[in-house]
Amino acid sequence: MGLEAVVNEIREKGRKEVEAVRAATRAEVEEILKDAQARAAEIKLSAEEEADRAATHIINQEVSAANLVVKRQVLNAQKTLLDQVYSASLAAVGDLPAEFQEKALTDLLKRAAKEIKKGVVHVNERDIPVVEKILGATKSLSGYTVGDPVDIPGGVIIESNDGELQIDYSYGTFLGEVWESGLKDASDILFA
Repeated sequence: MGLEAVVNEIREKGRKEVEAVRAATRAEVEEILKDAQARAAEIKLSAEEEADRAATHIINQEVSAANLVVKRQVLNAQKTLLDQVYSASLAAVGDLPAEFQEKALTDLLKRAAKEIKKGVVHVNERDIPVVEKILGATKSLSGYTVGDPVDIPGGVIIESNDGELQIDYSYGTFLGEVWESGLKDASDILFA
């Protein structure tokens, strides 16, 4: 075997080793690329999940805020409506027929006379003639005089002669008491 054969054998052996190293390198590179792609896919999936969570959170916050705004607007509208009902009720009570007003004022004055024997009766301008008539016709109310008119929709306000005691039997006071005690029921009926 000559030198040429030894060189060829060394070359062949070198080529085979180079091929083996190249194959091993290709396999290692493919493995590294496969791992990198798998990690990239995991990172991408994780980022997508995080983005979805963040988007869902933001959407939920916006929906909650919008619901709160709508609820506030509904409550404001309900309050406005209830205020209108209250005002209309007060006006309706004040506009009841004269016969009702006379009977109601008589009953209120008799009720007040049990607490204040002598005093000044204050009513609205419209009811002064009716109260003067009632006071003149009812002996148990002879200790009362008619005072200056007050701005109430109806009813009476009685003040003792010494000014130390005052009874408010105005329609606004009665309606206010009824309104406060029945507001939840009225709200449930109107807005249920």
